[in-house]
Amino acid sequence: MALEEAVESLKAGNPVMIYDDDDREAEVDLVYYAPTVTSDAIYTLRTLAGGLICFVTDSSITRSLGLPWGDELISMHPNLRPLASRRLGYGDRPAFTIWVNHISVKTGIRDTDRSTTIRKLDEIVGLVLEGRVEDARRIFYNEFQAPGHVPILASRSLSERRGHTELSIALSRIAGLRPSMVIAEMLDRGTALSVDKAYRIGRERGWPLVKGAEIIEACREVCGGS
Repeated sequence: MALEEAVESLKAGNPVMIYDDDDREAEVDLVYYAPTVTSDAIYTLRTLAGGLICFVTDSSITRSLGLPWGDELISMHPNLRPLASRRLGYGDRPAFTIWVNHISVKTGIRDTDRSTTIRKLDEIVGLVLEGRVEDARRIFYNEFQAPGHVPILASRSLSERRGHTELSIALSRIAGLRPSMVIAEMLDRGTALSVDKAYRIGRERGWPLVKGAEIIEACREVCGGS
């Protein structure tokens, strides 16, 4: 039921909450479908979630655009290479590529600025999916600036990594939506927001909470588990 509600919520332009797993980050992320993100959505993400607001797409899209993984980019500099070789407690390689702003924004950080950058990134994803890769690359390299205020995360397969990046893209595939999502960790004072508190917020606001295991199981049926 939660999964079906999450799909309908995303399609309606409303957020969902995704909990990864007790044995991973044990965090809840607030998630939107990128084409529906407005400045109000950014305000909600930064005030009611509070974590890093990231644009998420599939690694096939970032490869088409020629974007490097962030740790690989850092490793190209010998003095920085040791920083990129380390892992946090949950062990995964980071999903970061680069951070960008659209050139039309004022400073990059404002709600209106980040929503503009996100929607413009979504348009790039749409062009790649239409097979217009050269157009997508031309527009991306002409109309974006880096480093910026919107990190681009790239999803690996669920067999490689099961973070919120991969879970949100898997959910988009289950929903029949393009791989173009926005996520932010939900935080409490000093720590991650508990699942119980997330459920309470969800009940108050009508936001469904879906667990990573539910998404992974559904993806085995809908998208082959990849």
